[in-house]
Amino acid sequence: MPPAWRWFSISQEGIGAVAVGPWTAFPDIGTPEADPYSKARVARDGMLALGRAEGLSFVADRDSSGVTLRSECSYRVEGSLPVARFWTFYATDKAQMTLKSGMRRDPSMHSFEILRQPDNSIEIAVGARPEPGNWLPVSGAGEMNLVLTLYDTPVASSTGLSGIEMPRIVRVQCNA
Repeated sequence: MPPAWRWFSISQEGIGAVAVGPWTAFPDIGTPEADPYSKARVARDGMLALGRAEGLSFVADRDSSGVTLRSECSYRVEGSLPVARFWTFYATDKAQMTLKSGMRRDPSMHSFEILRQPDNSIEIAVGARPEPGNWLPVSGAGEMNLVLTLYDTPVASSTGLSGIEMPRIVRVQCNA
């Protein structure tokens, strides 16, 4: 295993990261301007990086109070989203593999199927137990990430990240 400092430099909090509340994005990751650490992160994770004109992925590994997200807990993701033509939302384990729902229900959601609040904000329940309204089912135990990818969004431009508002992640209960 490589020394811990090498792994940290390409971790979620690494060089090139932009944090908005509990959400972290790497806006240069799919561009020619990407730093060497972002390029290493893409190679390590085997991900397909989006270019600026395509979109931007935000990942949260902690809730809005700073506590690590766990798949055996339930959460409420609430608030406004940045403008985007389309977005997807799903949960992953620490290896960035999509968490299974544990039932015959898709373990992800997207902007065309979401129920919005009267003020156009969102409220999504995340957890193992069914919830009315928007519900993202997750199963298992252990640390998890929430991934929100915005497609065709002005946020992906170099000036778009200043002053954006991202949804809060509130822990509802935990069975850990």
